[in-house]
Amino acid sequence: MRDGERSMGTVLSEIVGDLQGIVRAEVRLAREEIKEEVARAKRGTMFLAGGALVLVLSVGLILLALVYALATIWPAWAAALAVAGLAGVVGAALLSAGRKAFSAMALVPPRTASTVRENIQWAKSRTK
Repeated sequence: MRDGERSMGTVLSEIVGDLQGIVRAEVRLAREEIKEEVARAKRGTMFLAGGALVLVLSVGLILLALVYALATIWPAWAAALAVAGLAGVVGAALLSAGRKAFSAMALVPPRTASTVRENIQWAKSRTK
């Protein structure tokens, strides 16, 4: 063996060490991306909770107040149906906003997936 050449064991040891470092870096990146997604999930959760709260309060309070007001003009059943329909539309809009916030979340961390692909290519090129 010449002075500038490395043994097969040394090369394999370096590759394993490099792969361990890459895996550690990927785990750190995945953790950071998951933290970002959790922050986005909090926003969606707030919309959903707000929508649910408004629906409950609407059914309990607005129905009662508006049914009494409209019952002076319409039959009581028609007044109750109209008010319930309005409350349903408001609640559906809030729930839709919350669902939209959740659908914008990426389940697979995009940067981590990209760097994993790059690292696999790099490892393949080192072993050839």
